[in-house]
Amino acid sequence: MDAADRIYLSPPDMGPDERRLMLDAFDSNWVAPIGPHLGALEAELADVAGVAHAVAVSSGTAALHLALRLLGVGRDDEVLVPTLTFVATANAVTYTGASPVFVDAHRDSWTVDPALVADELDTRARTGRLPAAVVTVDLYGQCADYDPLLEACERHGVPLVEDAAEGLGATYKGRPAGSFGRAAIFSFNGNKIITTGGGGMLVSDDAELVEAARHLATQARDPAPHYEHSTIGYNYRLGNVPAAIGRGQLMHLGEKVARRRAINAAYRRAFEGVPGISFMPEAAYGSSTNWLTVVLVDPDEFGASTSAVRTHLDRHNIEARPAWKPMHLQPVFADAPMRGGQVAEEIFATGLCLPSGSSLTDAELDRVIDTVFTTPGITQQR
Repeated sequence: MDAADRIYLSPPDMGPDERRLMLDAFDSNWVAPIGPHLGALEAELADVAGVAHAVAVSSGTAALHLALRLLGVGRDDEVLVPTLTFVATANAVTYTGASPVFVDAHRDSWTVDPALVADELDTRARTGRLPAAVVTVDLYGQCADYDPLLEACERHGVPLVEDAAEGLGATYKGRPAGSFGRAAIFSFNGNKIITTGGGGMLVSDDAELVEAARHLATQARDPAPHYEHSTIGYNYRLGNVPAAIGRGQLMHLGEKVARRRAINAAYRRAFEGVPGISFMPEAAYGSSTNWLTVVLVDPDEFGASTSAVRTHLDRHNIEARPAWKPMHLQPVFADAPMRGGQVAEEIFATGLCLPSGSSLTDAELDRVIDTVFTTPGITQQR
């Protein structure tokens, strides 16, 4: 098989609306970092997230860095961060000069354990060492359990930032992902629910915070006829052309989420009753986008390990990846404090992300499923 036959984990899903709006930006010569599509995308995304304000930036990581900085996180501070996440969540903390303190996942949702967060905050309050912020992660398209998390943070006066990079289109008790905490962020990387080819968004009901982020994202240029700068800024602003693409993507968010959920349901039907195969649980408190479908593979029951299944899929030109390696197991964070860890370690040891992109065809989906069932050594055939 050649590259054209490869099934990718979560490739971009583009359509005619993206092309039409991109060409509009090109033909109007609005290709600079500002333009009408940029403001329109911000307004449209804020509406989808159920918040008042948004600023588009170059990545979800940049958005998280700005949010933390503007909430006062700085050198020698600590920030509570889920250990089960992509490294960008923890990296953004370090950009401020602060250090992450990792917290384990809850077995019923795989998102950060609210009880561990609350206990960590209570313990630190007694010693006068409260963290500067708590970052949550809407993991694989599923919102964290926000009611107890927000209650714990509010009790101690610690701001919460929602990393919804993987969560656009998800809900928690009827509220959209991105509407929790002092600020939230989204990613528009090429593998996300929608993409701008790379980009992100900071959203908040706090108008001053968003305007300050907009200022910092454009090199913190002061109002003057010359280039005047009284604070350090960043080159973080999203451009008008990628914003146009993002608007086209956002028009079809509902369809993209529905397709990913349908793919997840098809995997569940195919592997129902198969010994050794289980799925990431969907918490009863909300609706996940199933950004990625993640299975757990018990090698003793299934007859093959996660690694063996992944390698077998790759030999058949199908991309699959292990679940996130916990941050406390990453060499770069080897010395970071950790609360718990067993749940995240178990998910990493046996978790496998299967192709889940909204452009995945039914024929490709069947090919993935059929290939899993031909893994050498497994105990049950399809």
